[in-house]
This record gives sequence, C-alpha cells and structure tokens, in this order.
Amino acid sequence: MIVRQLWRYPVKSLGGEQLESSAADENGLLGDRGWGLVDNATGNVLTARREPQLLFASARLAGPDDVEVVLPDGSVTADSDVLSAWLRRPVTLQRAGDDGGTYENPRDIENDTDWVAWQGPGQAWHDSGNSRVSLVSTTTIGDWDVRRFRPNVVLDGAGEDDLVGTRMTLGSVTLDITGRITRCVMVSRPQPGLDRDLDVLRTINRARDGRLSVGALVANPGVVAVGDVLH
Repeated sequence: MIVRQLWRYPVKSLGGEQLESSAADENGLLGDRGWGLVDNATGNVLTARREPQLLFASARLAGPDDVEVVLPDGSVTADSDVLSAWLRRPVTLQRAGDDGGTYENPRDIENDTDWVAWQGPGQAWHDSGNSRVSLVSTTTIGDWDVRRFRPNVVLDGAGEDDLVGTRMTLGSVTLDITGRITRCVMVSRPQPGLDRDLDVLRTINRARDGRLSVGALVANPGVVAVGDVLH
C-alpha cells in the first residue's frame, strides 16, 4: 500500500491541512491534535460530537509553536475571545500538555442524548492512548468523503485491518498497528459540502462492527511522505 494523502489536524475536531510530508514522533504527526478548544464552563475539550459547528472551521500550523484557525467566513484567528464569539460559548484555545483532555460522546446517536465522558492521554488531544496515527485505505472508504473520518494517512490499496498487531515502516517512521478505530456520531455530522448523514455510521455499525480505519503508535520517529510504501 502506498501513501496517497497525508493529513494533519492541529486543532481537535476542526478541519485539517493536507501535507506532502511530515515528521512524526511519539505523539503522531508533528502538530496533529496539538491544540484544542476547551469549554470554559465544563473544562472538557470540545469536539464535533458536542459542538458540530467546529467542522465548519479549519486549522493550520503557523509555526512549530503557533496555530491559526480559519473561520467559516474566511477570517483567521488564534484569539480565544473571537473563537468564543463564533461558537457563542466561552472557550479557550489551549495547547495540549501533560494532562489528557476530557471528552464526551452520545450513546443515542439519533437524538444526541445519554452522554458518556472519558479521559484521553496527555501531550496531544487524542481520544485514546492506543492510537497516535490513523490509517485508512481508499478501498475501505469507497465513495465516502475522506473528511468524515479525519485520517492522518490515506493509503492506496486495501487490507489495513489485517495489519493489526504488526510493526510496519512508512517512510522512515516505524509504526505499531494497535487496533481498528471505533467510530462515533462525528462521522455523520454536516460540514462544508456534506450534509448530516446518519447512514454513514449505521453502515459502519452494521457492516464493519462499528470500526473503520486502524490506529498506530509511533515506535521510532521519522518522516513520512506522499508516495511512501507501507512495509
């Protein structure tokens, strides 16, 4: 399988930026989920599960230690007050640290009710300590828009599920493929050019046991680029 696309999402749940190459360390691709919007009222890291409006903005790195948010109107900001006004709730744009974030997900995906919360790992705003890089194949995605799934690596080919439990190299990065990624209501949320579509999650639940793409931990840092072959 060959790397067809590389994606980084500097602010959790916001749209990301497509890359030609990226360094990767133990936290994943450089800057991936390095920042989040923390709800001042609850202390939780906002995701599109709780705040679907996040999917209509995107983020990009402005430097190794700086991030910019592109709002739906095209304006660019890193100001928490501006972001609070956009979302109509007080939020803080916060870099990930040693303490992991608290996240939420509705058990009832039809009505967005019966919410459950959990604690994620530190150093980047990832949902799980078992994955820092996500990989999915073009065959698995099929006709679905890749933006629904927020993968880091899109591979030409098929068969990523069979890699679980193996150690692979991608460019000069060594990855331990840890497991298949369970999908939540976020894949059904609307975003630019995409309508709300609960059938996406229903299909994944029915046909793929609720899981799509695989997660990996970085065993040895390095650089990955479009065109690299997964060994």
